Amino acid sequence: MTKKVKIEKKEVKNKNKETDVIEKIVEDLFELLGVKSKPEISEDVKNDAYMVNVQEGEETGLLIGARGRTLQSLQTILGLIYRQRTDNWKRIIVNVSDYRQKEEERLSQLARQSAERALSSGEPQYLYNLTPTQRRIVHLTLSEEKNVSTASQGEGSSRYLVVTPKK
Repeated sequence: MTKKVKIEKKEVKNKNKETDVIEKIVEDLFELLGVKSKPEISEDVKNDAYMVNVQEGEETGLLIGARGRTLQSLQTILGLIYRQRTDNWKRIIVNVSDYRQKEEERLSQLARQSAERALSSGEPQYLYNLTPTQRRIVHLTLSEEKNVSTASQGEGSSRYLVVTPKK
């Protein structure tokens, strides 16, 4: 029994060590960018990822960027640096001032509006210029709807989502 407790403590230390590595990477990157915000690092067991939460500050717009592109780039860079330093891959999700929750709500509303338009007009509704993550949110939002179906079409940057009424 004593060995079990030691193993559990060791696993906790390893997790703390990983969050410490991520915290150091984020702090170094923010220093290079001139960002003064202090991030909070936590483990997201459900999504098998680490969360980097940045609260409101002067740099909110800078960190989010146009349509969240800078946020996506930060995630990619942090993931690559983490992998280089630890020789281990782990998904890192960056959230600035609850941007992710607000964006998810906006996309869910867009999905419901598109479904309503598809049903009232009887015509498919096309949603362009969505990232893979944004398309996923729309698919998940409408997955419970019995009167419409969703499908992604096209390739690469020309990929788009179609909301079609079921007949």
